Amino acid sequence: MPKKCILILLDGLGDRSYEELGNQTPLQAARTPVLDKLAEMGANGLYHASFAGQALPSENAHFMMFGYDMADFPGRGVLEALGAGTELTPGDVAILTHFVSLSERDGYLVLEKRKPEMSENEISDLTHVVRDYENQDVSIDFTYTGGIRGILTLHGEVSRFITDTDPVQKGLPLAALKPWADHAHNPAAIRTADVLKEYLLQVYQRLKAHPVNLSKLRQGLMPVNGLVTQRAGQLGTPPRFSEKYGLRGLSISSGIVYWGLCAYIGMDYRRVTDTGHPGDDIAERLLMARKSLDDYDMIHIHTKTPDEAAHEKDPALKKSVIESLDRGIGQAIRVFTDDPQVFVIIASDHSTPSSGPLVHSGETVPLLFHGKGVRRDHVRRFDEISAGGGALGCVRGRELMYLMLNHLDRCKLHGLMDMPVDQPFWPGNYEPFRIRQIP
Repeated sequence: MPKKCILILLDGLGDRSYEELGNQTPLQAARTPVLDKLAEMGANGLYHASFAGQALPSENAHFMMFGYDMADFPGRGVLEALGAGTELTPGDVAILTHFVSLSERDGYLVLEKRKPEMSENEISDLTHVVRDYENQDVSIDFTYTGGIRGILTLHGEVSRFITDTDPVQKGLPLAALKPWADHAHNPAAIRTADVLKEYLLQVYQRLKAHPVNLSKLRQGLMPVNGLVTQRAGQLGTPPRFSEKYGLRGLSISSGIVYWGLCAYIGMDYRRVTDTGHPGDDIAERLLMARKSLDDYDMIHIHTKTPDEAAHEKDPALKKSVIESLDRGIGQAIRVFTDDPQVFVIIASDHSTPSSGPLVHSGETVPLLFHGKGVRRDHVRRFDEISAGGGALGCVRGRELMYLMLNHLDRCKLHGLMDMPVDQPFWPGNYEPFRIRQIP
């Protein structure tokens, strides 16, 4: 049986059907001879990291794909902060933020443009205005992470259990900052919501009067005059991936949230850059994985490009990205599929619709296993519909990690206890039995 696993993760691959694609999904409509051949030679199924119909962001889906419980998820703000190299202490709160265009209407702030265009000079000028704030013994730091995005780090007696202000859809008022219902009487949550509201109001007033925005208004352009927030988080203490599953893990990925996730659960990661050529990028990452295979048991190879194409709300664009990825996978996959020591998984983390208002949607995504000993089913196409008739059925959450251990002959017979903490892998990292104490 195989000893190593390659997990190829095609982010946001799943989708809905579109009339312009002949009532097919972009994956169904795409020409994917490489993925189809792998499906023909392996076992297929559907996957959802949580409950079918639940729309998951990538970080939550990856957290559960890697075998962790959602109750232990620290919040995306923490992961991006770690990925950006921000030092956090256990009490700090990290919150995602980005610049937006706002208007005043009936005493509310209304989102007019969620992704405003900004030059590098404008970003530098406006970032300087929002960088620092202090109130009620709470301090706020702004860390720029690229584009229009940043992270707010709150220090002091603060809490992550506050609502978002980002309404996501333009034309809607910003959401009020409030503690979560089950933290409604928590002084730290109340203080955090109050201080963050005052900070955001100050940011709005200062940006509204900033020379950059006064110049934009004179030119008839929309000002960039506010920040919105979402997905606050605080550090937890999860078990390291190697301790939880007995595997040395590596991620080859291009986004700070994946680097931060790996830092959080103790996986190694390699930072790569997207070039605008999805096929070439995935081929290069597969070659990098081959060179690292001796040092790791599981390598996660990630591409965000199907998800990004879907966010453009253009089904044909997503179809072309998928075809490029298929060509790129075909350039480098044989070194793994011809090796009996390697078990290949091709999967996605969630569905991303190429039209409509949703960021992500809750449909299941196709899942493919290839390797020695894998049951072969009758599926001949790699897509959301064909995969539903495969041997794997519907896999959920941490079951993916259990199946990975199973196909690596590392799954523990339930009930055995070779370590004080019950773990699903075998043999465990147990303490050897001594017949006498060594002086």
